[in-house]
Amino acid sequence: MTAGGRAGRAGRARGAGWPVLLLMGAVLAPLAAQTGRPAKRPPDRPTIDTIIIVNRNIFDTADAAPDWVANLANGLHVRTRPWVIRRRLLLNPGDSFDSARVEESERMLRTLGVFRFVRVDTIRSGPGDKLALRAVTSDGWSTEPRASYSSVGGDETWQFGFIERNFLGTATEVGLVYGKNPDRRRLDLGFIDPHFFGRRTLLQTQYSHLSDGQLGEWLLGLPFHETAAPHSVITYGQVADERVLSYRDDSLILTQWHRLLRVGLTGGVALQPNSHSYRRLWGSWEWRREDFADTGTTPFPHSVFTTVRAGIDLGSVRFRVLEHFNSYARREDVDLSPGIRLAAVIESGVGYEAHAQGSTVWTGGFAMVQGDANGGLDSTRTRAGVTVVSQNIDGHTLILHAEGGLLTNPKPGREFDPWLEQRSPRLFGIHNFTGTRMTWFVLEDRILVADNVLGLWAVGLAPFVDYGGAWYSDESPRQGGNAGMSLRFGPTRAVRGEAAELAFGYRFGQGVKGKSWGITLRKGVSF
Repeated sequence: MTAGGRAGRAGRARGAGWPVLLLMGAVLAPLAAQTGRPAKRPPDRPTIDTIIIVNRNIFDTADAAPDWVANLANGLHVRTRPWVIRRRLLLNPGDSFDSARVEESERMLRTLGVFRFVRVDTIRSGPGDKLALRAVTSDGWSTEPRASYSSVGGDETWQFGFIERNFLGTATEVGLVYGKNPDRRRLDLGFIDPHFFGRRTLLQTQYSHLSDGQLGEWLLGLPFHETAAPHSVITYGQVADERVLSYRDDSLILTQWHRLLRVGLTGGVALQPNSHSYRRLWGSWEWRREDFADTGTTPFPHSVFTTVRAGIDLGSVRFRVLEHFNSYARREDVDLSPGIRLAAVIESGVGYEAHAQGSTVWTGGFAMVQGDANGGLDSTRTRAGVTVVSQNIDGHTLILHAEGGLLTNPKPGREFDPWLEQRSPRLFGIHNFTGTRMTWFVLEDRILVADNVLGLWAVGLAPFVDYGGAWYSDESPRQGGNAGMSLRFGPTRAVRGEAAELAFGYRFGQGVKGKSWGITLRKGVSF
């Protein structure tokens, strides 16, 4: 390649991230003021004397479920251990009261994914009317069966198995799921322990046995577990020996074999940590062996890369707590925190990584814009989107979402395939849209019909219109759309209560093959 060719490709790589850089400019100005020196707290804040843990089972005596259902569920379920709840709290006896840390403790308990109800507050109790921090929780049914089937455009996809999110009451997750799609069969095994060593050390492992290969990954370390955390250190790794497929216009155009071995270490420190905002410096080192080759290639290529990253994170805390948004019968924390992440990447040249998020809120709703970009000398990935949510009409959650993405020179099998992410028109089949350009627009009204059917289920309806697709840079935009109605339903006693949907509607656009009317049963889209 000539120097002029390299310069041209580098110029395109640098230019591909400009939408995200503009978003960063909009976020950075107000953020600079928010991440300055924290305001001095009053010196006379009360001191927490004791911690009170109140953990209820799945069903209470006042619940509407049949007695035999409640008794069976409560009898089979292992209630969350009190020490699990205590470890998530960010305040201890002897600490000064901090309302921001009380709110964050409540969010951290919900993030565990084992409760259907969480409330952290304070009460006065005992001799001397001393201040107590009280955590009240209600467990959810934590054994999640995974059974689904979808047939869209002749593409059949199914899976079955289970995920236990609260193994023996310890908030440890174990999972076993077997499934099949038009590309392959796979068996997934997973394990997550949020307090593997001490109160905060996280361990995650995942292994997938594929009909055409195998994948494995792990992560161990101490993340920034709270806004005021002073430091973080994490080590991770990944192995892969798999077949990768590339599609174009619903047709397979390339099959290659992918071998990967990757290990890395990342860590960061916080500058003037506090409960309301953060400024963090971080860095990472990664060693990677990765190659792609045609099946049967001998000897297989052997390429080794070393990557160094260094960057800064700036942000402030802003959450909204919603109900009837992505799930039923629970409070959901929606992260609207404005922030930016900037990093330089060194690997056979200098590249960049960037993320930005901004938001505005009003009574009953919010709007959020996000953008991500990364790239090097000749490869880039840029994606940006906006989401508007309104609950200003009782029983309705109106959602407007739009996003787009751009790739240059992606690795084989890393092209946009919105179906795999469930970020595409919902009545189209696998690989109907693939490419290096993507769009998706959706307008949906989630209407609550019944929030407590026999104390077990919630049901809703959602008329929808969505439109989008993916295509390559050397072809005209290839998109499709659908309009219809979906029946949304989800459990009210499960730990997460993720909604499923049975959607039916009319399909239109370039991607339509076969009948114009389609139906699908799948996991509901989450925003």
